[in-house]
Amino acid sequence: MFKAFGIVNSSERNIHVEGLQDYRAIGAFSFLGRYRVIDFPISNMTNSGIEYIQVYVKNKPRSLVEHLGTGRHYNINSKSGNLQLLFSEHSGVNDIYNTDIDNYYSNLECIEAVHYPYVVIAPNYMIYTTDYSKLIDAHIESGADVTMLYHSVDNAKENYLNCHILNLNRQKGVLSIEHNHGNAKNRNIFMDTYVMSKELFISLIHKAKEISSLYTLADVINAGCRDGELDVRGISHRGYFASITDFKSYHDANMDLIDYKTATDLFHDNWPIYTRTNNSCPTHYFDTANVSNSVISNGSMIEGTVENSIVGRGCTIKKGAVIKNCVVLADCTIGENVHIENTGGRQACQESHMPRRSSVLRMSLATSNVTIHCNIHIYSLVCVRRALFISVLS
Repeated sequence: MFKAFGIVNSSERNIHVEGLQDYRAIGAFSFLGRYRVIDFPISNMTNSGIEYIQVYVKNKPRSLVEHLGTGRHYNINSKSGNLQLLFSEHSGVNDIYNTDIDNYYSNLECIEAVHYPYVVIAPNYMIYTTDYSKLIDAHIESGADVTMLYHSVDNAKENYLNCHILNLNRQKGVLSIEHNHGNAKNRNIFMDTYVMSKELFISLIHKAKEISSLYTLADVINAGCRDGELDVRGISHRGYFASITDFKSYHDANMDLIDYKTATDLFHDNWPIYTRTNNSCPTHYFDTANVSNSVISNGSMIEGTVENSIVGRGCTIKKGAVIKNCVVLADCTIGENVHIENTGGRQACQESHMPRRSSVLRMSLATSNVTIHCNIHIYSLVCVRRALFISVLS
């Protein structure tokens, strides 16, 4: 059908989610126990009629590649559509030259080979739903060179600190793009989502490479805004929006969507979020289980108490265990009489393979393949890393 192809881009080099991104890309993070973060931009594209999608992968690709597969589970037409994975030549985590522009330039032949006049670029680390077909129509109707999606917030002093903001004029024209330094609460958070012609996109890639090897797409567009060379317009997004740029934002986004009213701002009956599924059995709730206000994924066995938490696929919560205000990722085992609770403390994580009985840690996240044995009380957990076994001798 369509006028545009899609690009799903990786996170910028200044973004790091402690304890998780060392093992996988943000797009491969589990979300709400069922999804991966990258499911949202790809589902937005396929629901909008975009059938040709390029996914750019920088670091730690294995988990992301396994999840994406051929893309058939995203309802991409097997004859006319395609999900193409493209990789960066700079794979170092801290490589300052590992920019989005470098990634595009390394795969320029693949971009030039696409026979669509427009491109929609979206990030793999932001959670939102929107109809890109309406965004493309608005872009074409406006006659702008570039259209950028933004979300207006009133809490930018404490949140979105690794994001860009858009400074707009009264006609929604973009005057400049800058980092959010937390010096004002009301900001237009740039959602790292662009619409432009393929021809302009390719010319911006070349221009950025000529200016500096450190330049990003946002940098070269910002230069065009300031010099008056580009007509850049902003379009406001409505609905739920989260940016996964650090550990706190990942935890908060998961916890936000436990609330049904908040979840209805993201999930809609006519806008499915596709993901890779498996054939695991439904969750088994034992007689001793007590679950309230929580999201429990399939394949789990619940014997203990779970309150205001998210439990991933294939988890075991043993008898007497209490899980409150936590995000427990897939295949974790929480032993008998273990108490894990987020108390909102700000103490630094004292990571140890043999923690004291009343270890005080920050936030509440147990990553995949963690086993926590009996009679441990953990409050305000930062991150129990994967393949870590924690126990206390009686």
